[in-house]
Amino acid sequence: MVRAATFKRLAKSIPAQWLPFADVASAGLPLSRLLRLSLFKVTMGITTALLIGTLNRVMIVELGVAASLVSLMLALPLLVAPFRAVTGYQSDTHQSAFGWKRVPFMWGGTLVQFLGLAFMPFALLALTGQGERPLPPWLAQGVAAMAFLMVGAGLQTSQTAGLALATDQASEETRPRVVALMYIMLLAGAVGGSLVFSVLLTDFSAQRLVQVVQGTAMVVLMLNAFALWKQEARNPQRAAARKQTPKPAFKEVWTHFINLPNARRFLWTTGLGTMAFNMQDIVLEPYGGEILHLSVGATSALTAMLAGGGLMGFLLAGRQLARGMDPLLLAAGGAMIGIPAFSAVIFSAPLEAGWLFRLGALGIGLGGGLFAVGTLFTAMRLDGGGYVGLALGAWGAVQSTAAGLAMFFGGALRDLVTQLTAGGAFGAAFAVPSVGYSVVYHVEMLLLFVTLIAVGPLVRHGVRATNNVRIAPVIQ
Repeated sequence: MVRAATFKRLAKSIPAQWLPFADVASAGLPLSRLLRLSLFKVTMGITTALLIGTLNRVMIVELGVAASLVSLMLALPLLVAPFRAVTGYQSDTHQSAFGWKRVPFMWGGTLVQFLGLAFMPFALLALTGQGERPLPPWLAQGVAAMAFLMVGAGLQTSQTAGLALATDQASEETRPRVVALMYIMLLAGAVGGSLVFSVLLTDFSAQRLVQVVQGTAMVVLMLNAFALWKQEARNPQRAAARKQTPKPAFKEVWTHFINLPNARRFLWTTGLGTMAFNMQDIVLEPYGGEILHLSVGATSALTAMLAGGGLMGFLLAGRQLARGMDPLLLAAGGAMIGIPAFSAVIFSAPLEAGWLFRLGALGIGLGGGLFAVGTLFTAMRLDGGGYVGLALGAWGAVQSTAAGLAMFFGGALRDLVTQLTAGGAFGAAFAVPSVGYSVVYHVEMLLLFVTLIAVGPLVRHGVRATNNVRIAPVIQ
């Protein structure tokens, strides 16, 4: 039996370049604390897998809920996404009695998310009219909507404050690798959660649904509590100083932030690029099944291809940013990779090449990962005046809203074009099922070209903070 000391010596003998995150820790944020803190991204991945993957299918197939109503419910959490900027600002300026800034918002968001998940299965069962005393349809829909809104509000709040806390704790040198690690933990949570849910709900029943969703609520609560434990030191002196310093109005701080050089262009670039990479979320697997005639197992493997590409993007982004690469140049590189990737998906239909389709899915994941990490790291540095929570909240609000709109428009555009071509609106040559999908992919390529045009001046001039607008500083 190998002793612990021998194992430690063996681990230390592994070259650092073989371990992507061996140097991610810093004096202020040891690796053990960083791994604990990253658990809040794991719970985000688990919750996303539950909502978008498992409950999406369960509500439509097993519970018989109309697909339009399911889409509406899943889109409801996006209603709170624009408020992430306000949440970030509040965490920047919060006057806790203990001197905490981020922890109250992370914990408060976790509790709201827990409550939403706790009564969500009952709301879904009421939505189907099950039970001894069925609720009126309007009341059942209202209760279900409230559950999804609570989960979305809690998730958005905890994620904004959590990213801000990671930015506060990490050093300038380790932030690029911290960002990449956070995204990898998000991916791990989503993939792991999907696998566990698929096993637990193999034998579906209403009772099993309640157990799984409420069990997820408990997992989220416990993991986030463990992640927050002793992450932010109590600082009564900071709390006392804040009471003597007037809290600036949100409008004043937002005006300062949005007037930073190229801040508006950066947010527009983030939104355009996010839409470009997310319109395919709804139509990629149906495209493989309907057009390329791939099996259910083969189309399900596309999720792994996208995740694998994303993982490659996160690792590459962390390494390149640590070497000093401009994060906006990295984001532009992701957009450039996306163009041939979507081209591969388009040409896989006339060529009947499943391998080309899978290669395109891998490229979409890679390009999307590079773009997401590049824009996030730019937002982490765009904190003029110490309001990093506001900057991250603005980035998160734009990204979440753009992703939700992209998924809706992607599905709607495919249905509209398919209906028009089936009716002969564009002639017999276009009356084939692949045209609707192809239009979506071409629109995504167009958006990527527009994104490259928008990001060009940002790469050339950069996005930086300015002191031209004076605001009462945040007391650290």
